[in-house]
Order: sequence, then structure tokens, then C-alpha cells
Amino acid sequence: MKLTPSNLAELVELASTAAIEAGEMIAVSRPSEVERKDVQGSLASQVVTEIDRRAEAIIVSALAPSLERFDLGLLTEEREDDQSRLEKDYFWCIDPLDGTLAFTKDEPGYSVSIALVRADGTPTIGVVYDPVEKALYHGAAGGGAFGNGEPWPTADDVSLNLRDAALTVFADNSFTDHVDHDRIVARLVQIADDLGYGGLAVEIFGGAVINACNVLANPPACYFKFPSPGGASLWDYAATALLFREAGAVATDMFTNAFELNRVESTHMNHRGVVFATNEEIAERLRGLNRAEAEDFET
Repeated sequence: MKLTPSNLAELVELASTAAIEAGEMIAVSRPSEVERKDVQGSLASQVVTEIDRRAEAIIVSALAPSLERFDLGLLTEEREDDQSRLEKDYFWCIDPLDGTLAFTKDEPGYSVSIALVRADGTPTIGVVYDPVEKALYHGAAGGGAFGNGEPWPTADDVSLNLRDAALTVFADNSFTDHVDHDRIVARLVQIADDLGYGGLAVEIFGGAVINACNVLANPPACYFKFPSPGGASLWDYAATALLFREAGAVATDMFTNAFELNRVESTHMNHRGVVFATNEEIAERLRGLNRAEAEDFET
């Protein structure tokens, strides 16, 4: 089944409504208990609360009619992968509360992320809601990207007159804990200088979804992860991958490939690392930061 532009518009509206409803619940809630998942990766990838599960229930309930009507699969963070994503032409890919660690600390940087992904792993719809800023970002394949209903400027639009601006690196706390943090920052300073930017700024923020959105909103900027055996998953990158593509920015793995958003082997995504960047020249320099280390994890 191939979804039409009219179908996509309807599903974007449905996902946007679900994301806002879940996000508004999150915004007025506080967790009574913080649990740990039995997964590899940073603390941020391990924490979960009852608010994550409540947000997920809201979203799944809202999207449920579309599953039968359009014969869609479903992958969501807090439920076991039922493999329907491998059987259907499209599947919903849901992160009901990205940036849970920031949420538990009552800090900004958390969001709701909903994507519709084609069976071949191509992102088709991306919806992100930031409950703190009450900001909605959405897009559909071939239809452009939007922020609060306004067309998002394309990469070509924002590339002008940026050379005096600092290159901003958005990162989560795992970046500050990286064993080679100081060396990487020194290399990033050199990259900013080589590309003619006005210095380097590093912003340590919340989850992967908001960090990617911040890259789009604050050019020149980037967000990246080196390859690792655990950590972030499909739902952390699916929606923003669509937004970046529609905005003409860069969202690839460390080897220039499109994200594998429907991996048969696993829902994990950090096996090849990730690069989100304002433009390709920034992205390519990031890929060279530690190419030898990245290649050790290539599969």
C-alpha cells in the first residue's frame, strides 16, 4: 500500500494531536518513581517513569484507528517490539518521552516524538512536540518541514551570512563523560576555525530529539554520536531524520549512509553513530573526528 499525499496530511494531523495531548500531560506531571531499564548505554537511555508509559498510552490510543485503516505496524519505546514493523508497508515509530533524564530533573530538553517509517526504513512523517516551549515541529515526505505551522527555512536559506557565527555543538551529558572529551573539543575548535566560523560553543542539553531540533533552529550547528554497541534507538532519530531531510540539512550515520530506521537485527541505532548538521561540510568534518574508532564498530 502506498500512502497518498492526502493520507499523509491526515496522519500528520493525527500524530500532531496525539503528540500535543501527551506533551501537555507530561508538562503538568512529576514522576513518583524513577526506574532503570535493563539495557546497555548511558543513564539517559536507562531511566523510565510511569509518565513515559502514560504518554505512550495516550499516543497509542490516538493512533489506534490508523493501524487498521491504513494497515500500519507499531514500534514504541516502552512496549516489546512485536515485529509488525517488519511485516507492514509502514509503521508508527514512537518515543513517548525522549529526554526522560532531563524530565526527572525538572529541566528542559524532553519531548514527544512520533514518526511514520516506510518498510525500507525511509522516514515518511516526523512530528516532535516540546512541552516546555509548547513548540510543534512536523513534516511529511515531499511536503517540507514546519515549526509551529510556519515553513522551516531550508539549509540553503540559512547558509547565508553565517561565517561570523559560532559553530554550536549540541550534546547530552554522555559527551562530557566521553574518555576523549578534551581532545574532541580541541578538534571541534579546529574544525570551527578551519571552516571560518566565529568560534565554538558547546551546549549540553537534554535528549536526542530536542538536540537535533536545536541544530535546525540554531545554525551553524551539529549533534553527533560515535558508534557504540548500545544506547539510542530507532525512535530517537526517526522523526528528526524526516525533518532534516525536508529542511535540506544533514542527518546520516558516521559513514554518510541514511539511518537504518527498520533494522531487522535490533532497534538500536548507535551501531554506526549519527551525524546531524546544518550542512555537508560540517557533517564531513565530524565524520573525520574519529573515523578509525567509528570503523571499528562498522557492521
